[in-house]
Amino acid sequence: MFSKSHILGLMSILALTACKQQQQEPVAPVAQERLTPDQSFLKESLSFYSSFDAGTDAVVAGGDKRMYSVPNRKQRDSARLGMHKAGVSIAAGKGRFGNALEYAEDSKGYIYYQSKGNMEYATQDWEGAISFWLSLDPALDLEPGYCDPIQITDSGYNDAGFWVDFTKENPRDFRLGVIGDRDSWNPNPEGPDNENPNFISQLGVVKEAPFQRGVWTHVVMNFIDLNTDNGKAAIYINGEMKALRTGIKDPFTWELEKSNIYLGLSYIGLMDEVSIYNKHLSKEQIKALYALENGVQGLLE
Repeated sequence: MFSKSHILGLMSILALTACKQQQQEPVAPVAQERLTPDQSFLKESLSFYSSFDAGTDAVVAGGDKRMYSVPNRKQRDSARLGMHKAGVSIAAGKGRFGNALEYAEDSKGYIYYQSKGNMEYATQDWEGAISFWLSLDPALDLEPGYCDPIQITDSGYNDAGFWVDFTKENPRDFRLGVIGDRDSWNPNPEGPDNENPNFISQLGVVKEAPFQRGVWTHVVMNFIDLNTDNGKAAIYINGEMKALRTGIKDPFTWELEKSNIYLGLSYIGLMDEVSIYNKHLSKEQIKALYALENGVQGLLE
């Protein structure tokens, strides 16, 4: 028979062995979500993103990631790879995050990314969002005339086009254009389209928008249900909706191969963080996009 001392010794050895086994077995880490649900939605719906931090190639691209330049939009065959436009450069460290595109003058020619694959197109129930940051004083920096910081179309601003612009004279309004097929809204054109009442009635107008030199302003163009009888489009500035259009019935017909994402038409100032989403964003998601501490790059790390 074992004595009491033997039994106590065996119990001590067993306890020590169990303790060592527990110490040697790895403890599974507690899973933690790095992104919030709104941030995860942004990441999942992101189809295009150019930060300009490592050149002009997009960081995320569902299609061609390269930038192109062309002297005239009707001369597509003369397009060149890269940024070839006078007065436009990548400004190191001047961006909202990292580098930025800097436009020092209103020069001839256009720079763009191709839309195909980078901005989803749908013949029914089309939705999506376009986001970017601008830094300028429109009254002091822009030359006389209209200025479109971004314009996405296969034809023109007046024919299945998405854009924002500054009006041509001070004080300048900031406007959202989500304009359907020209043949639908202006079948019998007379006079300039941009003075046509049917055209003007389609715009979302923001008066006294908060653009300043040395200050970054966030812009989101948000749309849903286009190519239905009840399309909607809105413009958000610094996370807040400033204008809304409803009941958009005109069709949006694209020849996708001809559609491009044009940047900085007559623009003078800084531009950064151009991103496109293939889903309509909620107001909470737009606020989350505006509040990203490290920009869209933070969604990818």
